[in-house]
Amino acid sequence: MVNYVVDPELLYPFLPKNTELDFYEEKCFLSLVGFRFLNTKVYGIKIPYHINFEEVNLRFYVRHKGKDGSTRRGVVFIKESVPKKAITWLANKLYRENYETMLMKHEWNSGNSGLRVAYFWGRFRWNSIWLHAHSELADITSGSLEEFIADHYWGYTKVDGEKTLEYEIVHPRWKVYPVKKCYVDVSFDRIYGRQFSFLRQLCHHNALLAEGSDIKVKKGKWVN
Repeated sequence: MVNYVVDPELLYPFLPKNTELDFYEEKCFLSLVGFRFLNTKVYGIKIPYHINFEEVNLRFYVRHKGKDGSTRRGVVFIKESVPKKAITWLANKLYRENYETMLMKHEWNSGNSGLRVAYFWGRFRWNSIWLHAHSELADITSGSLEEFIADHYWGYTKVDGEKTLEYEIVHPRWKVYPVKKCYVDVSFDRIYGRQFSFLRQLCHHNALLAEGSDIKVKKGKWVN
């Protein structure tokens, strides 16, 4: 998870109705996230050749206040890249997300110097995220930026100006591998739009490498 501090005005056009931007210490964060789906099932069924695959997404953070007064912290995805057309079709159909099919691959190497993890995706050139991290897991500190970035358990989709789809993401609290170095080489304008081109020159605020876990994504519902 590579995290950038951005102007909130950048994200308002993508903000779903009935949500508001979520801030950490008065800063607005945008994250570039790479991970692997492993042992994937759709309604409890494994689909051949669609069980293990990569995803890279660009996301930001929101809050939704329920009618009961509760506040749910969630994420909004600007775009999600996956390597299979069937995954793109199904995810866009079920969750109204902005999935796109691209060539993808990853590397995960461990050694005496720690972990080296990379994700690659693109069409005409490889875009990439590289992380070099310690190999010992650490707990996420309560109230930290790491907690803010990693502990979101709801997804929100802007279907149009009047409709918002909400879905729950269930997983235990993750641990992290402390990151030593991070390198990003991404054509943000080509993949995510011209308004994100400045990220190519912007230094990231911090980076995380999370342990991951079993995850369940529940069926979406409309938010009024």
